[in-house]
Amino acid sequence: MSSRHVEVNFDGLVGPTHNYAGLSYGNVASLSNAKATSSPRSAAKQGLAKMKALHDLGMVQGVLAPQERPDTHALRRLGFTGNDGEVLAKAAQQAPEIFQAVCSASSMWTANAATVSPGADTANGKVHFTPANLTNKFHRSLEPQTSGRILQSMFANPRYFEHHTHLPDNEHFGDEGAANHTRLCSSYDKAGVEIFTFGRYAFDSSKPAPTRYPARQTYEASQAIARLHGLSDETTVYIQQNPAVIDQGVFHNDVIAVGNQNVLFYHEQAFLDTENKLHEIQQKFGSDPVYFIEVKTSEVSVEDAVQTYLFNTQLITLPSGKMAIIAPTECQENDRVAGYLAQLVTRDTPIQQVHYMDVKQSMRNGGGPACLRLRVALNDTELAAVNPAVILTDTLFNRLNQWVDKHYRDDLAVADLADPNLLEESRTALDELTQILKLGSVYPFQL
Repeated sequence: MSSRHVEVNFDGLVGPTHNYAGLSYGNVASLSNAKATSSPRSAAKQGLAKMKALHDLGMVQGVLAPQERPDTHALRRLGFTGNDGEVLAKAAQQAPEIFQAVCSASSMWTANAATVSPGADTANGKVHFTPANLTNKFHRSLEPQTSGRILQSMFANPRYFEHHTHLPDNEHFGDEGAANHTRLCSSYDKAGVEIFTFGRYAFDSSKPAPTRYPARQTYEASQAIARLHGLSDETTVYIQQNPAVIDQGVFHNDVIAVGNQNVLFYHEQAFLDTENKLHEIQQKFGSDPVYFIEVKTSEVSVEDAVQTYLFNTQLITLPSGKMAIIAPTECQENDRVAGYLAQLVTRDTPIQQVHYMDVKQSMRNGGGPACLRLRVALNDTELAAVNPAVILTDTLFNRLNQWVDKHYRDDLAVADLADPNLLEESRTALDELTQILKLGSVYPFQL
């Protein structure tokens, strides 16, 4: 029997402290909903419903655990003392901005958790993982250690999986994970072309860079990941994101482009030196054609793309072999974007279907369907070596919904984050979750 190869989407579970603190400068949706009351229960259930919908489409779907928040460990490192309740109270009163940062709900966007290279691409044939350091935002820079422990628990067998420490915590090596990385391949078992999109050169200020919003990914970080993963220069492409679109709120490449197998779906303003770079991608891809689907500004403006997250959609290959776009309902509600997608599926490209899904709790915080998942291409043997408790089944879906109902609040205002009861509720929930997903001790409070 021939081995099967699949791309598994591992979606981040929304944590019990899901909130809208508006922490992410450069992310228009995050800033515009700052201080709004959130619904952790509704957000978690929306995320689970999306996972179940992909599972029902025949996709292999995984679950990635959230971070522990509020992060009292970080507050203690910053000099706040006493028991947990006192640490929270002091931080909330004396340094509200820092306090909100350590309560961030951003880990739900697991596209930022790590960069993953499948065994077909790497020198030693193992699947490689490097957690993103996320240095550009303090609230996200707290994530890599826990992300690394969770990934190591999910992908534990060293025969098939190799884990790296996140890059040095410095702006020169700013790394935002899979949000700035995509992989093209003729099929998931074949060596592919790994495309690293970066916003600036850290060591050369004479090169183009945005002027309004920060470029979160550096060229040097992208190169370092490729070295760590044992990627070949012959199958790796570095492409600079257009600084002008970063300044329009395109903080990650996955807000302006998405790829899958032999398709790159992108906005005409997405990149610098586009023509040469697409030629390089096709050359390195080989004799099979790549479908470069360019969306013109006259068809969809950058503003509409950012507001609806047209490109922050999941581009997936269904078991039938057809490709589908998993789009947020915001795309359906915008006449220009909905019209474009309706026309796209009639064209002669592999993209044949669009499925709309409600992920409004995530969208309001600045992340669409693509932000919520980390893609890992695996063969049957590697998939069998993954911790089976994190692979979604109907039973696990029901169990996680019951877990959310038991532990999550319906409404959460930013002021509620200082409630020591919320910390206790959150830890109780996460402790039970690590047992459901058989992760062992991955959180600071468990270590």
